[in-house]
Amino acid sequence: MLLDLHARLRDALRSTIRTQWNIDPPEIVLNQTPKIEFGELATPVPFELARLLKRPPQSIAEELIIRVGKIDGVERMEPAGRGYINFFLDRAAVVRGSRLRGYPGDEGKIIVEHTNINPNKAAHIGHLRNAAIGDTFVRILKAAGRKVEVQNYIDNTGVQVADVIVGVKHVERKTLDDVRRLIANRSIKFDYYCWDVYARVASFYEEQDPHYALRAQVLKEIEEGSADTARMAELVAMTIVRCHLRTMSRINVHYDLLPRESDVLHLKFWDYAFRQLRKKEAIFFEKEGKNAGCWVMRLDSDGQDEDKIIVRSNGTVTYVGKDIAYQLWKLGLLAQDFQYTVFDADADVWVTTSGDGQPDHPAFGHGRTVYNVIDVRQSYLQNIVRHGLLALGHEEQARRSIHFSYEVVALTPECAGQLGVELTAEDRKRPHIEVSGRKGQGVKADDLLDALELEAMKEVKQRNPKLTPTETETIAHQIAVGALRYFLLKFTRTAIIAFDFKEALNFDGETGPYIQYAAVRGNNILHKLRESDPGFDFGRIQKMLNNPKLGVYLNESDDIWELVYLALRVDEIGHQVFVTLEPAALAKHAFALAQRFNLFYHRYRIISEPDMDRKLFYILVVDVVREALTKALDLMGIEVPRRM
Repeated sequence: MLLDLHARLRDALRSTIRTQWNIDPPEIVLNQTPKIEFGELATPVPFELARLLKRPPQSIAEELIIRVGKIDGVERMEPAGRGYINFFLDRAAVVRGSRLRGYPGDEGKIIVEHTNINPNKAAHIGHLRNAAIGDTFVRILKAAGRKVEVQNYIDNTGVQVADVIVGVKHVERKTLDDVRRLIANRSIKFDYYCWDVYARVASFYEEQDPHYALRAQVLKEIEEGSADTARMAELVAMTIVRCHLRTMSRINVHYDLLPRESDVLHLKFWDYAFRQLRKKEAIFFEKEGKNAGCWVMRLDSDGQDEDKIIVRSNGTVTYVGKDIAYQLWKLGLLAQDFQYTVFDADADVWVTTSGDGQPDHPAFGHGRTVYNVIDVRQSYLQNIVRHGLLALGHEEQARRSIHFSYEVVALTPECAGQLGVELTAEDRKRPHIEVSGRKGQGVKADDLLDALELEAMKEVKQRNPKLTPTETETIAHQIAVGALRYFLLKFTRTAIIAFDFKEALNFDGETGPYIQYAAVRGNNILHKLRESDPGFDFGRIQKMLNNPKLGVYLNESDDIWELVYLALRVDEIGHQVFVTLEPAALAKHAFALAQRFNLFYHRYRIISEPDMDRKLFYILVVDVVREALTKALDLMGIEVPRRM
């Protein structure tokens, strides 16, 4: 496979450099060439060696080519650009050895924490971006053969939950029994109900509780587990968690464990972390000033950064304090563990508990590396968590505690207007309007999915009127998920997505359905081959790999080779996402592959090709590409429909 070939190239260059010049080789960088006629790969390593050897890079390149000799999978090497080395691959050998077998990874469990929606209201479009990015990363890791544990942290004791409880009790005037009846009422979407309640709480505070006394009181009662308030918070939060999991399952996102913040507190995880932080003098008690009575963390010795409160003056722990304790547990640095019980047996999802758990639970936690998929606005708090690990002396674990950040999803002014958001003339000129849960501004995830499925249903019915209603619904759902997940992944994670209904619902151009259609087209070609020639021996396609004409056909048609080479690079691109944490690279690659495949389809006769060897070659190309498209889509959490 291509990553094996890359490894052979690097090893050959490193070995030759050591032998020839008796020096430690610099990093061997391999780049894709701008045009296939220049070869497939190039390295600028002679320029690095020129600085060390005080020689012209071009002469070093020429000498390296001679000394390296033959490399399996490489047809020839040529000097280029006054110091580059271009590698021309043995095309037939690469195809024979590169049937998408995955890519290498090191050992050790990886924990990926993503989604993490506050359990106080319905999920919105921004939460879908987090889940799509996190789930795609998980799929790539699993494809690499890595051991991955997916966690969705439930902040069931935080400010947002406290605020919705204030809203339910003091704005809606609901009792615990009232809440139970609301949940039991199937005509009410409970997460939507809480969305509206939460939006009304802001004005309630402004008018009746400007100092947030009720919030502080409810927070304390929740943390202490006090009577009806804590029971209501537990009921509301975990009911909404079930709503969130149903929403996420609609876009093919699943989890292994739901760690709950309440259990971090009740099992005294924070107490342990607090003692350790005090022992290492990572936090101190502030006796005067605005932070009087608080335990704070000093972020630098110069006083340039403001001290961060870890424990408030009323004794409640801030989010970041609890997150430090949670991160210590994830990395296996706490001498304590949760109890566990099954949350959803059908989905095989477990949840932590501070009560009696099930003894036969999987082994959770103890990650060698931890990725926290949280938006860029949380960078400061994530840095404090890392600072806490460093202060406790866990330098290696701090290095392996990685904030997988991304920018937020906003709304275009047009989309905001459609949602009833009041816009000023100045707002209408802005590129985007920020989503605000407190103001009730945002696109609910389920509403968006419903709209996408409805639009897809119309298209499927028009193109395939003979499908059964069940088949139509299934395909429409797959297309809708493809449209949404691709839309959320195709932008670089540092870009703010200005969400717009019209763009998301457009199935033409650079979209998930376009790539799905290319994969369906590949499957249909093989299906038509079976129909037109029932006796066709499909084993002959694999035998084409050893046909001497394979190399002839690949070398005579650069456009076909470029298509095949793109297909064979899917694993390499997956590895690139793993290294760079940029899922957009996979989305862009899949789209480019689909484009080239459609050009191939329109340019060449495939099933009707009269020359049998050439026909087998074309079918082999189709098979390689459809397999690559299917894999790329699967890595993005997108299914290939039976029809389009």
